[in-house]
Amino acid sequence: MQAVPLAATTRGYAETGYTVENVHAGSIAVVDTSGRLLAWAGDPQYPTFTRSALKPFQALPFLLSEGPSKFGLLEEELALLCASHSGEEKHLHGVRSILGKIGLDAGHLECGCGVPLYYEYNNMPVPQDQTWTPLHHNCSGKHSGFLAWCRQHDVSTTGYVAPDHPLQRAVRAALADAVQLPESQLPRGIDGCSAPNYALPLASLAHLYARLAQGPLDAQLGNALGPLFDAMTHRPDMVSGTERSDLVLMTAGGGDWVAKIGADAVQAVGIRSKGIGIAIKIADGNNRGLHTITYNVLDQLGLLDDEKRTVLERFRQPLIRNARGAVAGDIRPLFTLQHA
Repeated sequence: MQAVPLAATTRGYAETGYTVENVHAGSIAVVDTSGRLLAWAGDPQYPTFTRSALKPFQALPFLLSEGPSKFGLLEEELALLCASHSGEEKHLHGVRSILGKIGLDAGHLECGCGVPLYYEYNNMPVPQDQTWTPLHHNCSGKHSGFLAWCRQHDVSTTGYVAPDHPLQRAVRAALADAVQLPESQLPRGIDGCSAPNYALPLASLAHLYARLAQGPLDAQLGNALGPLFDAMTHRPDMVSGTERSDLVLMTAGGGDWVAKIGADAVQAVGIRSKGIGIAIKIADGNNRGLHTITYNVLDQLGLLDDEKRTVLERFRQPLIRNARGAVAGDIRPLFTLQHA
């Protein structure tokens, strides 16, 4: 199957109407906890680099070996292992705390440096007198968990992002076991934070999130997925950040939805009460329409009541404004889910 148009941006005047300017194609998969495909658009088997949507599952080796209890990690620190955080003070404090508990510091992080996402998402100028460190990188929480696994298993913390490092071999094996695919069928790439990342069929990513949403009820991974689901849904502010989409989605879900965005227009959502997982990929990697697509998937699946619509209204059909604040167009959905 092929990717299909999912969202369009328009341009025009309110008085005379809007004309479609850009169309973003992609694919959507909705599956149940057994992996059965329930609904889709485009190609539900589209090979998708999971990017940051993989983070809860990159933490599996640490959770499965009871690492959080060994080091006394708090729930908000566990949430940071799954985070693409905004570099707010609470995020920096949490990562420092994890590193302190394992006897390391920010100098051991191999994620590179990055300007905190807080400034971009809150339309604030980036301070010019600030020196950024790996602590500020949005993936520093995940990397602190990587380092914790290394300390727990007494292996080198140097080069822990290398594909042949024992940590990354453990991550790859745990992921292959979770998705029931041979490691040879998991295409590998290097992520923005230098850690290995893997491409999965889109439906397999959705299946992982259906299982994450079930938490302790998952027969294979419940001991790990239960704490991860609780941490992410209890502290979505640590997974995401102020004005960020995953925080808004999990707030709307009221503890029932677990959500994680990934770079290059990937979104995964698990719905505990319905026993389903959703995965979305925009083929050109432009995430401009991603939140509108996500809103409309949830809507078409009958998951939005009036309260949730109010919380998520900003995503429904957002206006596009120019530098003067004048409305230039909007972002609108183009798809209708097919159902099995």
